[in-house]
Amino acid sequence: MTRELITQEQFDAFTDEVARELGTHCRTAELTDYARGLGRLIVDGEGRALRLCQPDDRRPDRLKIFAALPDEAKMIAPSVGVTARSAQHVAREITRRLYPLHAEAVQQAAEIAARQEAEERGRRAVTEAVAGALPGARIDEQYRRTRIIWQHDTRPSGEHGPIRVDSVTVVVGPSGEGVQVEASGRPGSVTAMLAAFAQAAQE
Repeated sequence: MTRELITQEQFDAFTDEVARELGTHCRTAELTDYARGLGRLIVDGEGRALRLCQPDDRRPDRLKIFAALPDEAKMIAPSVGVTARSAQHVAREITRRLYPLHAEAVQQAAEIAARQEAEERGRRAVTEAVAGALPGARIDEQYRRTRIIWQHDTRPSGEHGPIRVDSVTVVVGPSGEGVQVEASGRPGSVTAMLAAFAQAAQE
């Protein structure tokens, strides 16, 4: 017989039953970030977290169960829809359908995190090398790239008048494998920069 879960108290009691049926040292807790309807959190002894939700109060027998991920900004958490036929049924569907999806999503999340860490490490190494060659440069971290800005006022000390600035802007790409450089200022300064670059490239 399908359970109709009308109140939060009924939903909490049903979730407690589901947690016991899962049998993996589960505990339940308040689901604080769900505002659409009834909801409850289950956390098991292995650290897996599930969000049991009732998304439509016109269908109190229908549940949506989400497997929580450490960083859901990077990928969508897997979910399954089930009927609140019984706590045993819901627990069985979680074990049969949701846990495999959860394991797969966790693996994918770990691979994404490893790639991003390697990418950031490469970009950081190039950024440090470029900034070391441009003392006093400002570093601006952006999404998957780093902008390095170096500026130098070329006016002689104590001289007044328009500001004359030599500047170099370097954009380091996602993994540090490529950089984009823009130089501006006095022709002699820019020419000297280009000559130094060409000389270094030939060595």
